[in-house]
Amino acid sequence: MLKKIIFGILILLLVVIGGFVVYVQLNWNKTYDIPNPDLQVSTDPEVIERGKYLVHGPAHCSNCHVATIAEMLAADAGENIPLKGGVQFPLGPIGTLYTKNLTPDPTTGIGRYSDGEIFRMMRHAVKPDGKATLSVLMPFWDMADEDLIAVVSYLKSLDPVKNEVQKNEWTFMGKAVRVIASSFKPIENPKPYPVAPPMEASIERGEYLSRYVANCVGCHTNRDLMTFEAIGPEYGGGMEFEPFPEFHLMVGQDPDIWMRTPNITPHPNSSLAQFKTVEEWKERFRKGRLIDISPMHWGPFSRMTDEDLEALYLYLTSLEPVDYDPGELMFKK
Repeated sequence: MLKKIIFGILILLLVVIGGFVVYVQLNWNKTYDIPNPDLQVSTDPEVIERGKYLVHGPAHCSNCHVATIAEMLAADAGENIPLKGGVQFPLGPIGTLYTKNLTPDPTTGIGRYSDGEIFRMMRHAVKPDGKATLSVLMPFWDMADEDLIAVVSYLKSLDPVKNEVQKNEWTFMGKAVRVIASSFKPIENPKPYPVAPPMEASIERGEYLSRYVANCVGCHTNRDLMTFEAIGPEYGGGMEFEPFPEFHLMVGQDPDIWMRTPNITPHPNSSLAQFKTVEEWKERFRKGRLIDISPMHWGPFSRMTDEDLEALYLYLTSLEPVDYDPGELMFKK
């Protein structure tokens, strides 16, 4: 009798596991029928210049959408590197991402897609093929129309560069996470700003940049490394970045060091608290990258306008202080 019970349990487990495997394989890469936003690219030089500032500044697209680690470092230092994509970002046990070609090449870049398909990617986290992407990496869904238009208009104005980028690679665990986690689902009901806050030192401008352009909240919030869903207070820090050996070795650093983001709320023990004035805050940003392996995009942020840096400071210092200790910012496991 006991053997029959154990055998029955094993059969049930096999059925459940097998069903889950089939479910994941059928659903991990599903498509979504979300309409394209009714937005159009502009050829107005002022719009394109606005897009250039966002791409190479607060939105920091220019740091990731390059082809190699060496180009990432060069872009961070201010060199104008073609945004042809291809650099590899390992995501531990769930897979590997490859940044996409953002030049208007008609066969390998965004020249393949309609304006609407590109705007849908930014507003809904749905790619031109209808499949969802990891929204937290590109949190542009509530960006104002005028800024979305500026970014895409600038990208469409670039010289096309032919560069076939490898497709993202997902382990079975990664596919399961894509099925389960909300961070891999489309943004179905975005609430974009009706108008982008003017570039001036204001709390509203700071919040807009922090949440929907520079993505301060994305990294300075502790997140589960499998699902990327928040598991800590916003801006309290604690998100861990696993070692990026190729990057670390290129800058002459230990390839086994992890990084963790600091608390940037106005708590007395936070990293923000060390900046007593907005002038000290701006001075730090103007210095750019001081820690070679920092995951923060110091280069683009160092080239932000005074008004935008001041706006970020005003917004962050207006937050409720969070008594949250993320732990050592550089560590080994």
